[in-house]
Formats: sequence, C-alpha cells, structure tokens
Amino acid sequence: MFTEAVLDHFRNPRNAGELRADTAAVEVRNPVCGDILKLFARCEAGRIAEARFLCRGCTTAIACASLLTEELRGRTPAEARGITAEALSSALGGLPAATFHGAQLAAEAVAALLPRLPPSAG
Repeated sequence: MFTEAVLDHFRNPRNAGELRADTAAVEVRNPVCGDILKLFARCEAGRIAEARFLCRGCTTAIACASLLTEELRGRTPAEARGITAEALSSALGGLPAATFHGAQLAAEAVAALLPRLPPSAG
C-alpha cells in the first residue's frame, strides 16, 4: 500500500523534533482523522535555514512532514509557496486517495507558516 519512499520517511523521519530558536512555528490539525502537525522554521538571509516538525498522525502524515522539512530547507518563502500536496505526494511516489490527507496537512502547514515569516525573508 505504501511506497518505499513513504516507509523510509516514516521509519526514519528527517528533522523530527522542536526547533527552539525558530523564526516561526505553526500547528495544523485534521479534525476528521485527528492528525496534528507542528512545523517550525528558522530563517537566515532571506532563506529557510532549518525546518523541524512534530507530528501525531498516520504513516502518511509523518512521512509528508518529514519530506516537507527537507523541501523547505534552503528555499525562500516565495519558493516555498510552490510546495503543494500534489508535489509532496508525487515526491513520495504517489499517495492513494485514502492517505492523501497527509500531504494536504503538510501543505496546510506551509500555507500557515509563510505569513509568519519576517517580511525581509519573503
């Protein structure tokens, strides 16, 4: 049911944990399934220097959050606007409709995070 990429990010999540010196942090929830994603980012010189996450959710939610932190690192906030649920799903080998909500949660976290980043970073 899950691709190797999904299983790898789930079993070996990248950038899991809090980021104490964050520039911005957000929490998004899926009220239907109960998944919760906290996303932290630190900006330097107009770019996202570091991103970390905490997630309580299904396999796909954790895998998408892990991938999201890798995708955010090094991007400007304007570039980060291009991270969509579809792009995350594709990068993980395609998510079935029943688990696509994990990618949607990650995309919602990006959308919530970007307005909280400093204007000089965007």
